[in-house]
Amino acid sequence: MTKLMFAKSHEWAKIEGDVATIGITDYAQGELGDIVFVELPKVGEKLSQFVRFGTIESTKTAGEVNSPLSGEVIEINNDLINNPQWLNEDAYGTGWMIKIKIEDRAQIDNLLDESAYKVFSR
Repeated sequence: MTKLMFAKSHEWAKIEGDVATIGITDYAQGELGDIVFVELPKVGEKLSQFVRFGTIESTKTAGEVNSPLSGEVIEINNDLINNPQWLNEDAYGTGWMIKIKIEDRAQIDNLLDESAYKVFSR
């Protein structure tokens, strides 16, 4: 079963088995404005839940991106580096940032489901 889970820092995780695809939410990209630069971690890097893994710069501001779950980076969206506008255009599709192998599935309980996130991000 595939489902989206959300961190209060406005990142999403699509969980498929022991792999999570991670990006920023549509709400976050809307708040940032036009995104012009993305910095991503390297494959093999270990990430901790709710700790910074990357940076996003927009025409308005720069911000950190935190990992909704702990795990090892197994893939990065290299195309996003040359096309950071994808975060604005398709935050849940072509704008995905990284994929990680989930280290501790119990951490999923620390995230919000879609309905809870909608209430939180109003």
